[in-house]
Amino acid sequence: MDLHDYRDVAENYDAYLDVMYSEHDNYEGFQDFYLDLARANGRAGTLDVACGTGAVLLPLLQAGLEAEGTDISEAMCEVARAKAEALGLHPRVFAANMTDLRPGRKYSLIVIARSGFMHLTTPEDQRRALLSLRDCLTEDGLLSLNTFAPHPLFQARQMRTTPEDYSFRLEYTNRDGHRERIYNAITYDPMTQIMSGNWKFETLDDAGKVIAERVRPLKMRQTYRQEMLYLIELCGLEVVDCFGDYHGSRADTGRYVWVLRRK
Repeated sequence: MDLHDYRDVAENYDAYLDVMYSEHDNYEGFQDFYLDLARANGRAGTLDVACGTGAVLLPLLQAGLEAEGTDISEAMCEVARAKAEALGLHPRVFAANMTDLRPGRKYSLIVIARSGFMHLTTPEDQRRALLSLRDCLTEDGLLSLNTFAPHPLFQARQMRTTPEDYSFRLEYTNRDGHRERIYNAITYDPMTQIMSGNWKFETLDDAGKVIAERVRPLKMRQTYRQEMLYLIELCGLEVVDCFGDYHGSRADTGRYVWVLRRK
């Protein structure tokens, strides 16, 4: 299992992300980016893959656009459905693996927001996912996803750490009203290009004493730009645009927002 497969993570996901990205948001502007993309290209429907708790799906629906969501985590899907229903919306949200996606229809736009694609930890799974997603596109459909390449300085640091070398990330208030502290430990394997480690959640009482602790694993694979270009070509896709962020900056920073289409 991975971090996002756990029910406790799904139920508190929005609360701790709000704190995590309050000062520095690596994905700033992603909702507006995908909203604009869906308005221009979502005429035959948009599928939000790795939809999580609905950060992209809900704004699309609120804008009156046709959209559906899917995530490998049923717990995440349940949270997304509940949030949609609270807004008076009733989208189709279903649990599925993007490596073998069979929604029973095609879409003119498929998006994998933020780091969803990077949770595929082998080149084989990445290829299976791109082929599966390509088959779900209309003839003129677009696929957009985000990756970032390994950074030498981060690599060197993470290659010296262990899964138990925890660093404090943030403190937030969970859905039960308790303060929680999050720590994570990340290691990097240059042979597999996989970042792996653990997230530790400490629940505190009113006096600040730790009353519960749980550890959740996380793995993500970093993919070099040229490697990604070969993979895109191999899977019968081609690059329409590639940006360095969700504001349309040049793609020369090691972070890439890809917009692809079927060949």
